[in-house]
Amino acid sequence: MKSIVRSATRRVDEELKEIPQKVSPEDSALKDFVEKVKARIVIMGIGGAGSNTITRLNAIGVDSVETVAVNTDAQHLLTTVADRKLLLGKELCGGNGSGGDPQIGEEAAKESVDELEQYLKGADILFLMAGLGGGTGTGASPIIAEVGKKVGAVVVSIVTLPFSAEGTKKKEIAMKGLAKLAESSDTIVVVNNDRILDIAKELPLHQAFFISDEIVARAVKGIVELVMKPGLINVDLADLRNVLENGGPAVLSFGESDGENRAIEAVEDALGNPLLEADISGGKAAIINITSGPDFSLEEMEQIVETIVGSLDTTANVIWGARIDESLKGVVQVLLVVTGIASPSVEAALQGEVAEVTAERPTKARIERATTPRRVSERRTVPIAREVRSPEADLGLDEL
Repeated sequence: MKSIVRSATRRVDEELKEIPQKVSPEDSALKDFVEKVKARIVIMGIGGAGSNTITRLNAIGVDSVETVAVNTDAQHLLTTVADRKLLLGKELCGGNGSGGDPQIGEEAAKESVDELEQYLKGADILFLMAGLGGGTGTGASPIIAEVGKKVGAVVVSIVTLPFSAEGTKKKEIAMKGLAKLAESSDTIVVVNNDRILDIAKELPLHQAFFISDEIVARAVKGIVELVMKPGLINVDLADLRNVLENGGPAVLSFGESDGENRAIEAVEDALGNPLLEADISGGKAAIINITSGPDFSLEEMEQIVETIVGSLDTTANVIWGARIDESLKGVVQVLLVVTGIASPSVEAALQGEVAEVTAERPTKARIERATTPRRVSERRTVPIAREVRSPEADLGLDEL
């Protein structure tokens, strides 16, 4: 048995260096078919904050998707960097914005429903990005989410809640908008701006908003690349849809470690992220993506998956995968998306509460390490792969 393992190891190393190239008669037809059925992913930023995130997303670069900025403010829309742009409510707002009134934002979106349907027709997954608490993002987002679902897309909304410093009125508006958006979306991820203070409390306000935009942009880029970037194992769009469709409240986090116990430490880093507003206990579905150098072992992979799966619901649908990056020797990075969790913000919004949930320190995610090894095969798991970047690099803190 040992000789077989040694032989297989040598062959893998040799084949990785030089894989023979062959062209079959079916390749041309297969390429045409793949192009024809390729997933159509649309990323739409709504309002001022959402449009800013679209600009950030284009700055960091994302391939094979369509970025769309929609706003009632024509001047701001003109400065936004996006593949497509749509001015909402031309008759109602005249390009002058919604005046911070979510009712105006909602009516502007309704006025532009036909145009929105044309933009979104044929989309498989629609990511909506908005800052809640203002007029356009808060009012228009639920309407656009409904349009997305009408055309058959899985709608994933990633939104920010206002800083407490922005006042009670904005918080009230944000929570009402969050309740509507949660009911209109398949999956909703809430980024609490107050918790950015745990990362960069000494930074000026404009830089704090920049970090907020960067976090949301990186989150969307990461999920998009699950489908659009093939890795060690190709991504299955159907599996991704199964996790995101009707996923409900969700958390998204990154973790990294180069320590002695890097596998467990990377998971702890991800689950200890200050942006998490809840732990993952009882999550109904999860995406676990591991990126590491060529020295990553099967045992480390099992440690990561078992640690996370142990905190989820026993029937949770888990999609996991690994990608090898030669530049990450000694480093393990983990991207974690868990749906079907209990979200204090969403629950408060749906109950009509305007609680101080936005100012609370997040509950530290619970990590359970089983004393008896649990086999990964006890859960329904599907392998996928994606490139994952470190949270510090993604936030761009070193450049601020």
